[in-house]
Amino acid sequence: MRQLDGHKFRRQQPIGDYIVDFICLEQKLIIELDGEQHACEPQKAYDEKRDAWLEARGYRVNRYWNNEIYNNLHGVLAEVATHLRDPTYGPPPP
Repeated sequence: MRQLDGHKFRRQQPIGDYIVDFICLEQKLIIELDGEQHACEPQKAYDEKRDAWLEARGYRVNRYWNNEIYNNLHGVLAEVATHLRDPTYGPPPP
């Protein structure tokens, strides 16, 4: 099933030592949903290190706060769809 703008997402996908919330493998786009604990140290530093590791491997990481999902789901989905259509969010060249 193609869930968003014709793209398929997987949930709770392992990548290396990490598990990402959602990923579109064909676009290498990761969506992370964050609660308030992600705003505090040391979680914030851990997230930055994790994102840098993923990005070094060609993934793009988009983070959204849980309250954004609850209060503006359609807006978040529209933004994710925009990133899916943006060639800079596609897989890196071979």
